[in-house]
Amino acid sequence: MIVEIAAIFVAIAFAVLVGFLVPALVELKRTIQESQQLLAQMNRELPSLLKELREMTVNVNELADRTRGGVEHASSFLHAIGAVGDTVQEVHETVRNAGGGLLMNLAGMVAGVKAASAFVKNRMGNHQEGGQSNGG
Repeated sequence: MIVEIAAIFVAIAFAVLVGFLVPALVELKRTIQESQQLLAQMNRELPSLLKELREMTVNVNELADRTRGGVEHASSFLHAIGAVGDTVQEVHETVRNAGGGLLMNLAGMVAGVKAASAFVKNRMGNHQEGGQSNGG
């Protein structure tokens, strides 16, 4: 009788085990089928994705090369602008220095004209007062 009860427990345990394993195996089978479909779809789409990725990489490299060239041109342009700025500053300093010299020359000329005017006035005043000049 104990053997029969043990056999019944084993049969019940086996039935419960099969009851749990069958849905799990069905779910596993469905998951494997979906995985196969996904892999098949990836095998169809992956080559085109890789081709697009290669084209994008080529475009990015070309854009980087063009950007590098643009930066070099901009750098050359900015260096030329800097050189023009240096030249303008040199001309400004030259004009300022020449302007200072010109102002000094003008002041000297005005002083000379004043001195000559004072001399002429002085001589004219002496000539009218004395009636005679050095000549006679």
